[in-house]
Amino acid sequence: MTMKEHLSRRRFIQYSSLGAATLGTGLTHPNPSAEPAEIQRLPREVWIGTVSLTGLSAADSQGMVEKALHVMQALVPFKPDIICLPESFAFTNIQQPFSVPKVAEKIPGPIATPFLNFAKTHRCYVICPTYSLHKGSIYIAAVLIDRTGNVVGEYHKCRPTDGEIASGVRPGSLDPPLFETDFGKIGIQICFDIKWEEGWQSLKEKGAEIIFWPSAYGGGREVNSRAWRHQVYVVSSTQKGTAKICDVTGDVLAQTGSWQPNWTCGSVNLEKAFILTWPAVSYFGKIQQTYGRKIKLTTFDEEEWTILESLDAGVNVADVLKEFNLQPQHQVLKTVAAIQSKSR
Repeated sequence: MTMKEHLSRRRFIQYSSLGAATLGTGLTHPNPSAEPAEIQRLPREVWIGTVSLTGLSAADSQGMVEKALHVMQALVPFKPDIICLPESFAFTNIQQPFSVPKVAEKIPGPIATPFLNFAKTHRCYVICPTYSLHKGSIYIAAVLIDRTGNVVGEYHKCRPTDGEIASGVRPGSLDPPLFETDFGKIGIQICFDIKWEEGWQSLKEKGAEIIFWPSAYGGGREVNSRAWRHQVYVVSSTQKGTAKICDVTGDVLAQTGSWQPNWTCGSVNLEKAFILTWPAVSYFGKIQQTYGRKIKLTTFDEEEWTILESLDAGVNVADVLKEFNLQPQHQVLKTVAAIQSKSR
């Protein structure tokens, strides 16, 4: 090994020990704690942390809570706006037997409370999935906690498995809540919900910009497909396998992997519109002449999608769309569907 190779490897080890946001994916971020005064964020840039329990185990639920909190500490230097934990994580890979009716808690209970404290201390939102006892029924829930450590609300898994129902769980409403945060509108689906369309579509129609998916498994390409089908960012958090952040195009922005199995952190820009390339392409030249580097246009030739993204704090995507009489894809399709219905 040459001296140059030795130094390169040493730098890699030093870097990885500090925690690279997307190590193992080919995507990297600078050390988040370095020169914070020089780091400037776009107005709607959201930093997201997500967790995988791959390789983690504990004696009981409180032991798993402690391990989850330890993993979350690695995300703190990135100053995340929100961190998502996996489905019923506190009861995953534990040695102590449990029954769902006995561990279901009125929120906030023994599982959720430590994460209220974490959220308040680190000024971030936290999605804490657990078994919730709500109005006399038990649900597989995801509890949204705000930056002050208060509970915003709960999402109840609407499509539990038959085995989960047999354990005492009740299906939640097919009309999932939309949560307003200080950085944007978010929704939640849980694990088996990914096999059905209605929850995802409902959240998109309500205006969700990011949909979080706490799960028992990785989901693979299904997760990516939900992003591009509904033109939303999708964030998975898993009991096992890959946890990831997917762009509105379905491309992976950050993910866990063999070199960093338990967490990843990355940013998304909510000043972004998903539009049909045709006939909008006739305006692309004018947009680029008008805004130059302030607007980024990324066209996917075969799909005929284009992503219009603002890279400037003074430029709002909605204003650019209005200026050139353009609409996001979902609005175009809604208009066309109405015309089709009227013509039948």
